[in-house]
Amino acid sequence: MNLVSGINHVAVVTADLDRFIDFYTHIFDMSIVFQETTPNFCHAILRAGSTSLLHAAELPDNVYSSALPEIFQRGHLDHIALSVLTVSSFEVIRHRLLERNVSDGEIADIGPMRCLWFSDPDGMQVEVCLITDATLQGFHQPQPSEAA
Repeated sequence: MNLVSGINHVAVVTADLDRFIDFYTHIFDMSIVFQETTPNFCHAILRAGSTSLLHAAELPDNVYSSALPEIFQRGHLDHIALSVLTVSSFEVIRHRLLERNVSDGEIADIGPMRCLWFSDPDGMQVEVCLITDATLQGFHQPQPSEAA
């Protein structure tokens, strides 16, 4: 039996909270759950799913406010992956990312999932995943896929 039900939230440092909120609310239709300005920083929590949250804190002078580009060289947390439930949602997000010119739009087939990568406004690499086989069997190296 699994004792946890999923990831509650991912905390991210950003150089510009307004830009971060604009990007994630417009691309993914995430809603703002909470936002405040404290004497030390501004932060906000965005709803990424029924029980998943993205918590961004604006720290423009922080060394980590801009992400490092190389996979597995980015530090303790390398990237985040967002789940979508339907092919149509996947395609809407893909279209929005292409419009903002933050993704090449390539879809990778990794067996039970189709994945799409993008760079957010702070340069963080983020993956969008659509599960195509609920058994999650047959993972393999990424292969190009024409459709989600």
